[in-house]
Amino acid sequence: MQIQGTIALVTGADRGIGKAFAVALLERGAAKVYAGVRDVATVSDVYPRLVPVQLDVTDTDRVAAVARDLDDVQLVVNNAGIARPATPLSAELNAARAELEVNCLSLIATTQAFAPTLAANGGGAFVNVPSVGSWIASPTLSTYTASKSAAWNYTNSARVELKHQGTHVVGVHVGFVDTNLTAALDLDKIAPAAAALDAVEAGEPEAIVDELSRQVKASLYDDQHTLYPQIEHDFAAPAGSPT
Repeated sequence: MQIQGTIALVTGADRGIGKAFAVALLERGAAKVYAGVRDVATVSDVYPRLVPVQLDVTDTDRVAAVARDLDDVQLVVNNAGIARPATPLSAELNAARAELEVNCLSLIATTQAFAPTLAANGGGAFVNVPSVGSWIASPTLSTYTASKSAAWNYTNSARVELKHQGTHVVGVHVGFVDTNLTAALDLDKIAPAAAALDAVEAGEPEAIVDELSRQVKASLYDDQHTLYPQIEHDFAAPAGSPT
């Protein structure tokens, strides 16, 4: 599908990746972009075609109500996500539940709520953002990456079913992005929106945005020998020691 003239919804659109998606959609000529946020006051009025919408993606009743109200939507970017850094043994169950709720279960709720709307408007597309964390475990982001793996699997399943109604599903995989989670990391950070929208327009199933994500996916055929020895080494190294 073409972005020009499209009406889109972006969840978590007030900062980070979500804000970048909203701006990128507008720059490509989207007719209107709904910014789904918890607090509409956080959405800038700089862009006249950016329309704030109160949306807590963990509130399934609100998600359903927004889907009924926004009956002109053709593209949904399921971007909202949270991270609670923790190792497998230190992770708090309530924090893990919150990650699963936002990163996967809300994606399911949004997809189910908006699928009929997209079908009625010609098919359209969903863009989901599982990240490279869906493919590789991090001992310090153990429950976060687990929730992203769940989102990736759901994305793949949804792509198969939604194809029958003419709706395309794109999974976006990227490593380090300039968000609150990575603010303290002195690393190159990638903006994934452009590559994701390219994938939408090209009809590609995935946008593998950066070299890290490409390397990780290429290593999955033998991940226990190609990926995890280095992860084990890094995790075991004392803080501040060379790796």
